Amino acid sequence: MAKRRNNWDAKKLDRWIKEGRGQGEGENYKSWLTIQDFPSMGRATRVFGWTTNRIHHFFSDCQLKYFYLLDWDERVIDIREHYALLDLETVLIDTSDLRLDKFIDKKSKEPYILTTTFLITLVDNNGEKNFAARSIKYASELNKKSTIEKLEIERRYWKVRGIEWGIVTNKDINSVRAKNIEWVHSAMNSNTYNGISQEEFMGYLDGLLYRIHDSKGSVKNIISGFEKDYSLDVGAGLLLFKHLIADKRIILNMDKSININQIDSKSIYIPKVSGGGNDVRLYG
Repeated sequence: MAKRRNNWDAKKLDRWIKEGRGQGEGENYKSWLTIQDFPSMGRATRVFGWTTNRIHHFFSDCQLKYFYLLDWDERVIDIREHYALLDLETVLIDTSDLRLDKFIDKKSKEPYILTTTFLITLVDNNGEKNFAARSIKYASELNKKSTIEKLEIERRYWKVRGIEWGIVTNKDINSVRAKNIEWVHSAMNSNTYNGISQEEFMGYLDGLLYRIHDSKGSVKNIISGFEKDYSLDVGAGLLLFKHLIADKRIILNMDKSININQIDSKSIYIPKVSGGGNDVRLYG
């Protein structure tokens, strides 16, 4: 799909606001920027979010990886990407020492709407909502004066709003954890069950869970045996395994690369394998 022209004027601003961009929460939030709007740095991606039940837009692998970490975190209840600072000049009363003039379209003279990569809503142990804002940058970008100037504007904006703000670079992101989550994420975003009805699929999930609990050896061999015993297509067992991880019915060390050839049942923690039973830890 062709990218839209990177022009900016008052009409476009008005249209985007009327479209609801940068507004709403949860499933109803609309990102201020979409991958159709501008060329990306790296890989432009659209991903369906578990937390929000909607499509998210990202312009770099760095943004995508951080999103996976957020979408996996049970404390996070909303993720708003490319959050527009629409009320910037209202919030920041004194902007005399800020170079806002650098963020203006040269042709139309219309100020750009600055954004923060993520506005995150979290819930603490007491059920209280908290907010955090994060700007995602590659470490190399922090050498650019224009980047630092924009980040300073963001920092002051969020300080006035009383919301904790921070910068996250590619060096701060646990890439192994993000890659593992992405591996699981791909299965959960599929609407297919390898030719199995949804009802049967749910039953097989229980069956594989008990098989892992009662078996020894590598996960690969357990999955292969399960597929044979139930006459499932090759690959169905792996899909079931990913679903068990995504549903957190089995717990793996997500900070270590997942390799089903090397993971055995002893290294998996199963919170509950029967109704009302105690948590079961498989040692290892």
